[in-house]
Amino acid sequence: MKIVADDKIPFLKGVLEPFAKITYLPGDQINKPALQNAEALLIRSITICDEELLSGTRVKLIASATIGSDHIDKRYCQENGIAWTTANGCNADAVAQYFTSALLHMAQNRNIRLAGKTLGIIGVGNIGKRVKKIAELLGMNILLNDPPREDAEGKGDFVSLIQIQKEADFISFHVPLTFGGDHKTFHLADDIFWKGFKKPIHLFNTSRGAVVDTEGLMEAQTEGIIKSVVLDVWENEPEIDLDLLEASLIGTPHIAGYSLEGKANSAALTVQSVSSHFGLGINSWTPAIPEEKIELEFDGAGLDDQAIFYRIFKQVYPILDDDRMLRKDINNFERIRRDYNFRRDNGAFALRLANVSSTIEDRLKQIGFNIL
Repeated sequence: MKIVADDKIPFLKGVLEPFAKITYLPGDQINKPALQNAEALLIRSITICDEELLSGTRVKLIASATIGSDHIDKRYCQENGIAWTTANGCNADAVAQYFTSALLHMAQNRNIRLAGKTLGIIGVGNIGKRVKKIAELLGMNILLNDPPREDAEGKGDFVSLIQIQKEADFISFHVPLTFGGDHKTFHLADDIFWKGFKKPIHLFNTSRGAVVDTEGLMEAQTEGIIKSVVLDVWENEPEIDLDLLEASLIGTPHIAGYSLEGKANSAALTVQSVSSHFGLGINSWTPAIPEEKIELEFDGAGLDDQAIFYRIFKQVYPILDDDRMLRKDINNFERIRRDYNFRRDNGAFALRLANVSSTIEDRLKQIGFNIL
């Protein structure tokens, strides 16, 4: 069996070699000639799997080490007997950590008290549910919008976009990118969407760049509808809009999910997919990552709850380092992603706390930290 794999999928090398001949290539160099006689294709989101790439090949499985699937032509795969999988949920903790660090920095930068403010979460899957939990622990009110889940589960706690436009102080997108159907998300946030807001808002997008129309976003900022923007994803990546980056409070190169644990999870799910499809017998394989906890000492004397969270997350994930990295080297978006030094999820840290209430300790435990 022959496998072609993106050479930047971590932990992969050496795992499948006992079962197959594997060719490792940069994702943007995976092309039809490279797929000659390949039965499996292991990719990241930069490889577009469509008829142009796949026709005339022997590929029977596409395993994407990503949570998204908009780079896979699902109709073509179905019509041609090609199975496909993603690593759905693999980096949910990492993206939630990114959101928390960004939110707390925004609150610090804009002198905002988060308790009592309202967050609209658009897309309530693995990541959206974690964002909800964090925001609630910070005392925020929550509005949930997820039409596909509402269709499947009933109204429940879900609200319309109109209600979010009416009540939200912050919105955060956690939806897949879809181009058709009843719940299309391509340019979901266009100029008409922004004009529906009843008060200025703060925006976070860690889903897909094309969920938010760049031109409409820039216009909404100019008109004062949007007060602050945090973007990890951009239309037309890696060729991002430099004016939009300049106008963003935080801008990063699509690395919100880039934690060591998240990448280990994605590699595990990718290998397990190959093993299951071809009967290799390693359906439970997971990579080994360091188990020793990173100890941090923190003294909360004189600080309120929000300040404690802000200072802890500034140590755990100093998000402005990633913002500066992009602004300093804006012409190398994909290289920065490729060479990113994976950070650690909250669960990798053990906090030794002083002058911090038991209530705060409990909240920190709830979002994954270990307390010494």
